[in-house]
Amino acid sequence: MTNVKVLLIGGGAREHAIAEALVRSNFEPKLYALMDVKNPGIKRLVEKSGGEIVQGKSKDPNLAAEVAGKFSVDFAFIGPEEPLFHGVCDAIEDVTGIPCVGARQKPAQIEQSKAFMRRLMWKHNVGGRLRFKAFLTVQDAIDYIDEYAESVAIKPARQAGGKGVKVIADVQAYLSDEKKAVKEKHAQAVFEEHMKPYDDIEDRILIEERVEGPEYTAQCFTDGNIVEVMPLVQDAKHAFEEDIGPETGGMGCISGKDGVLPFITAEEKEGSIKIVQQLINAVEKEVGEKYKGIVAGQMMLTDAWGPTIIECYSRFGDPEGTSVLPLLKTDLVEISEAIIGEKLHKINFEWEDRATVVKCIAPKGYPRRRNLAKDHPIAVDIKEIENLGGRVYFGSVSEENGQLLTKGSRAVEIWTDGENIVEASRKAESCIPYVKTLDGWGLFHRKDIGSPELLKKRIELGELQRECFKYRKAKGLVGRRIDWIPGKGKLEYVS
Repeated sequence: MTNVKVLLIGGGAREHAIAEALVRSNFEPKLYALMDVKNPGIKRLVEKSGGEIVQGKSKDPNLAAEVAGKFSVDFAFIGPEEPLFHGVCDAIEDVTGIPCVGARQKPAQIEQSKAFMRRLMWKHNVGGRLRFKAFLTVQDAIDYIDEYAESVAIKPARQAGGKGVKVIADVQAYLSDEKKAVKEKHAQAVFEEHMKPYDDIEDRILIEERVEGPEYTAQCFTDGNIVEVMPLVQDAKHAFEEDIGPETGGMGCISGKDGVLPFITAEEKEGSIKIVQQLINAVEKEVGEKYKGIVAGQMMLTDAWGPTIIECYSRFGDPEGTSVLPLLKTDLVEISEAIIGEKLHKINFEWEDRATVVKCIAPKGYPRRRNLAKDHPIAVDIKEIENLGGRVYFGSVSEENGQLLTKGSRAVEIWTDGENIVEASRKAESCIPYVKTLDGWGLFHRKDIGSPELLKKRIELGELQRECFKYRKAKGLVGRRIDWIPGKGKLEYVS
């Protein structure tokens, strides 16, 4: 394969990492990009490859098809989820005949609609499924909350950029009224705030049973037939240290050697892959279309199921994708062609066996007041960061008139590797001072990502859930739940 031309859709740090992986291909592809803002990292890679940038709405299917056709690319690689939800892959393939690495609109519903994914799991008996209720109106959700005193997770029924999830433990009888008020208030917030921008699915609020355990992500390549898992990653969603503060798109992540994490075993990894494969098979049966591209299970190790799926991604996570793509030794252009041609089984996947840490640096105001986090000039000393063993991936930053400006979200992701996670974390910390705003506006990041203290906490939680699961399995209680509902007595559920 020579003179390859690739169109990259999207302009964040994840896409910067995808672009870097594509251009280091032995086929030396010419890279083109459609992105909402001029990401400086992607811009330099595109220019170096001899390609071109088009600035415009990356989720506009007509524009994406027009750009793909204009440059006569060999394939398109779609980074973010919203273009998938809006049918960008469908438009490029159906209008131009150019294939895409990215799910088509119908299969992408496994991420777009959390309610769709949950129903799919129950219908097709996919492992690791949780009890749930989906609601069309906030009053229906509140009526349910008023009737049942349960520990629950309340979340938008649609993918909303990782925001709007609240987990509420309702275990103290003397606090039941207070907990009920918190649940009702959050259900209202989900309906009025987090779901307000979206009218492309019917369900509005999702209430799921609450489970506990360490979270992790199993990202996979798939050609619709098999899934090929990448090294496991754990994302840090909360804004501040010790996992407190509002949920974000992700403030950083860790990955360990041998493709696993210190709190997840190889057997649990295999169980996670099986669930993702079942989910792909189920969605293809449901919608009648092949799923080709990236799929990821946002997993949790729980006492109820062991590996349990919390949410599904139809693309690389961000920063989870940034964490593992620099480790990929196999040619990403070859992988892309194998996904398109349904020949993924012929690819020999190789990864650098290193632990990694990604730390995201965001302007103050993110995530709740993004208007305050916008348009601050920022300087990044890439050379010094590289001298310290790090790499820079630009996120919500735009290059305008020779100046880099923040655009309201996570601005920069610092990637480092090491013999272990703690070593990589310390290396990442040494790089942080080389990212600064020029107007004095504050930046923040999480120092504790990859720290010995936080790792110890994760390992202890994993051991507790693992032992509880082993006990339940030995007693034949996997997937079984018993609740005591006031006025109704004992209710038993079998998943």
